[in-house]
Amino acid sequence: MYILLVIIAIIVCVLLGFIVLIQNPKGGGLSSNFSASSQLMGVQKTGDFLEKGTWVLAITLMVLSLAINVVVKGGATPTSDPAQKELIEKASKPTAPVSSPGILPTAPAAKPVDSTKK
Repeated sequence: MYILLVIIAIIVCVLLGFIVLIQNPKGGGLSSNFSASSQLMGVQKTGDFLEKGTWVLAITLMVLSLAINVVVKGGATPTSDPAQKELIEKASKPTAPVSSPGILPTAPAAKPVDSTKK
């Protein structure tokens, strides 16, 4: 399920990129060069179609992102294998002995500096 959602999200991203590159809000760009599509729907309707397509693909991408997040978080199941549980417990325990904080090595005391001697 996760792989399928990721593949669909990638396809939506590519389509969204193409639609964004095709449109130009000033009336020029690639959308005006498609004479066959502008003859069928007209220039204004082509812009409306591309804008609606952008919104639909953007919303689809957001919904897919949320769905992927839900699938990934719901996919983690606790293990029932006793050997794997033992390994997890061993990994979570500290292996080095913990020393008490009062026993720390200290530096030798420095000699006081006599400011009267020059």
